[in-house]
Amino acid sequence: MHQALYRKWRPQTFDDVYGQEHITSILKYETENNKFSHAYLFCGSRGTGKTTCAKILAKAVNCESPVGGSPCNCCPSCRAIDSGAATDVLEMDAASNNGVENIRDIRDEVVYTPTSLKYRVYIVDEVHMLSGSAFNALLKTLEEPPSHVVFILATTELHKLPATIISRCQRFDFRRIATEVLMARLSLIAEKEGIVADEGALRAIAKLAQGGMRDAISLLELCAGNRTAIDEALVETTVGSGGKDKIVKTVKAVCSSDYDTIFGVVDDIVRSSKDIGVFWQELMGYYRDMLVFKTTEKADRYLDLTDNEKQTLGETSALFTKETILTHCRMLDSSLYEMQRAGNAKRVIAEMTLIKMCDSSLDTGLDNILSRLSRLEVAISSGAVAATPPQTVKPREKEAAPEVKREETVTPEIKVTDPPKAAVATDGSLKPIRGWREIASRCVGNAGYVLPFLEGARAYFDGQGKVTVRFAGDFAVDMVKNAGVKPILASVLSAELHANLGENDVRFEVSEDMGDDGTAGDLDDLVVSEQ
Repeated sequence: MHQALYRKWRPQTFDDVYGQEHITSILKYETENNKFSHAYLFCGSRGTGKTTCAKILAKAVNCESPVGGSPCNCCPSCRAIDSGAATDVLEMDAASNNGVENIRDIRDEVVYTPTSLKYRVYIVDEVHMLSGSAFNALLKTLEEPPSHVVFILATTELHKLPATIISRCQRFDFRRIATEVLMARLSLIAEKEGIVADEGALRAIAKLAQGGMRDAISLLELCAGNRTAIDEALVETTVGSGGKDKIVKTVKAVCSSDYDTIFGVVDDIVRSSKDIGVFWQELMGYYRDMLVFKTTEKADRYLDLTDNEKQTLGETSALFTKETILTHCRMLDSSLYEMQRAGNAKRVIAEMTLIKMCDSSLDTGLDNILSRLSRLEVAISSGAVAATPPQTVKPREKEAAPEVKREETVTPEIKVTDPPKAAVATDGSLKPIRGWREIASRCVGNAGYVLPFLEGARAYFDGQGKVTVRFAGDFAVDMVKNAGVKPILASVLSAELHANLGENDVRFEVSEDMGDDGTAGDLDDLVVSEQ
């Protein structure tokens, strides 16, 4: 009978366990020096080696001739445990044996000495599935078991375990296995099994496994079912992935509002019987990578990419602002949730979401509005959008009341022009300082009563080391001056503007352009982000 590769290649010693050296080194030392604990707790995501290490540890504590803390796998004890004939090693699945009566059986059995081995070992897998009463029945036995008993608990959901259980065990956290480590193990298995797979295919399988060794080996066996050489295209076809090229093509189409490309990509996925949900998750992962690349200078630390993939990622991330990427991430996440409940309507949801991502005016959500404001700020600061100043015109005098004359303000016209040599400033060479409300809140200190006056003001920087703060009236200026916050304000502005500002470099003045509510009336002030 055929044996699955992940079972055939299950490690038999601690040295064979890949990616968990921080755990296996401790277990080897404890067993080699006969200082092992009475209770262990192995926690971590699936396929990272919890049950494997538990079985190796059960053999190691009972091995007649251990080698460097690992079992020899040759003595009668090791062979009995491997064959399942050892009645002193009990492996229990708590998912199907989670009642208090099952724990009571264990509690009644532990008082008896082992029949053939040195220690009686209980391996309880998925221990978080035990009921509350079962946990209570386990407490006392777990804390003070007989000297010939060892408990090994394994779980994928540590947060579901009572603190009283965790505190009674020696806890080990199994990490997700790195891509390079997974590739090394897959390469060894492929070589031994006569499977031909190139490096790109192994990397694709390792990434799809998301840090799980069992998933990686299972995917390798699945791809090897065709009995042909495994390449990256074969991996993508086998698992139903859209492929990196389609992901990048879709992202660029969203940026350029290329609707034909978008509908074409979705149609290709549907016609090829691939899962749109898999493609959608990969698209979300790519947006996450763009966000990391956009927001940090140490992207290599958080991204597992080749040089070509990194170059492509840099080109696509430059097409969007951070706010737009975040907005698209939320839209993708929301759509994935809808797809999980939609059944056969996944295609429609995917197409509608991508169209909304192309045209921000179709989405009236707050996140999308912030994204549009961000793009407007970038356009204004780069000079791609110019704003005409407000104009005042006199309306025609009505015949019924010729003595009444009013002035009305015409909404400024925003027009797209060729970028000028320098960005348009609000007042000559003055440019508004963004994030003013946050800056104001950091300056008031104990004088919190002046915060409303500072928040109602607007600040401008001339680029030459001078800052002008405009207030709506003399009373606001006097209140801020009397509070003595100008030195702190100069210090905070120096850090924000990367300039060396002194107290005399910050000037307060009253502006007639400030509205009755203390807000500015210029277009440039309106596009300053509200903090």
